[in-house]
Amino acid sequence: MSGVKAWTRRWGWTVRLSRVPTSDRGSAIVEFVVLAVVLMVPVAYAVVVVSHLHAATFGAITAAREAARAYVTADTTAQGSARARAAAALAMADQGMPPPVVTIECLNGSCLSPGSRVRVQVESRVVVPFMPVGVHSVRGTIPVIAVQEDTVDSYRSSP
Repeated sequence: MSGVKAWTRRWGWTVRLSRVPTSDRGSAIVEFVVLAVVLMVPVAYAVVVVSHLHAATFGAITAAREAARAYVTADTTAQGSARARAAAALAMADQGMPPPVVTIECLNGSCLSPGSRVRVQVESRVVVPFMPVGVHSVRGTIPVIAVQEDTVDSYRSSP
């Protein structure tokens, strides 16, 4: 720096030198906060979406299994249908989900004859949190479907 001052004095030119800070004190905190917000917000959102989806999947699987069990142990098809829908709604409520759509199908023979098979399908929709309203006022949803087949006990008497 002294050489520049001597040169400017000698030739009569005025050179204005500004002081440039030589340290980056405090900028690491700012960089950390900015990077943390940019990286952690999407990760936190993904964790929330995955946890909602996992709860709905677990609830649908449990609902299908319990609905099939409730149906094949009923005395009549009307009673079995009511019990299956109640069991599915209860299983989904345990996971904080609304009642699902339950479809019951008899695969071979009458529904409650010994040895016949019953297929129960449980369908639910997971609403993606913080998703804006889309086309036709429908929010972003992910369908979750679980299917369970169960056999009516072969030693039971026919209804």
